[in-house]
Amino acid sequence: MPDIKNNPSLNKVLIATEKLKAKVGDETPVLGVVISPFSLPVMQMGFEDYLNLIFGKKDLFNHLMKLNEEFCVSWANAQIEAGATAIVYIDPVSSPTIIQKDVYLKTGYKIALRVLSKINGPTTTHFASGHCRQIAKEVISTGTQGVGVSTLENLRELKAAFKGKVTVIGNLNGIDMINWTPEKAESIVKNAIAEAASGGGFILSDNHGEIPFQVPDAVLMSISNAVKKWGEYPLTWLK
Repeated sequence: MPDIKNNPSLNKVLIATEKLKAKVGDETPVLGVVISPFSLPVMQMGFEDYLNLIFGKKDLFNHLMKLNEEFCVSWANAQIEAGATAIVYIDPVSSPTIIQKDVYLKTGYKIALRVLSKINGPTTTHFASGHCRQIAKEVISTGTQGVGVSTLENLRELKAAFKGKVTVIGNLNGIDMINWTPEKAESIVKNAIAEAASGGGFILSDNHGEIPFQVPDAVLMSISNAVKKWGEYPLTWLK
């Protein structure tokens, strides 16, 4: 397991977090990021070997989860201590897009319950463009404050599933943005606000956490301007 205090790569993140916090104070959120213990093994050992571990080698799976959980909590709390406002808990393997719900309930769900309860700050769970409405009740019960949702699911239905419990974050298609015009960008943003912003509990974002370099600057500016134009409360234009 990496020694956070003596790892140059991890320390770069902590230093950057400290500098950002010093710069913006409480005016702008500074987000830290961890890969969930349940999703990290895809990077550690590859999909095929990891799936074989989940379904065929329970003792080894549990051992790996114990190590990953310890690191995940320590790494998240180190970022909180450095000034992060909240931690984004990246957990795509828990999405029904990747794994069956009954398996998730025995694995990723129980892991999230344990880990999120030990993080010393707010968290938001992100499924990296995977589906999540099918497991909405479970996501809510983990105690997370936000959920990154997929462009593949209906935004109005997602808002209804999480309303009053968890803030919905999404769900613009970052890949498709390459083909947007500024006019199309404004239309899509306006529609997203209409679908999910009523009553609060919505943060407009892309659905994966990455915007390709090929997306025109004019499109990004149009998205920003559309939020200012259509996203100011009260949303009187929706009435």
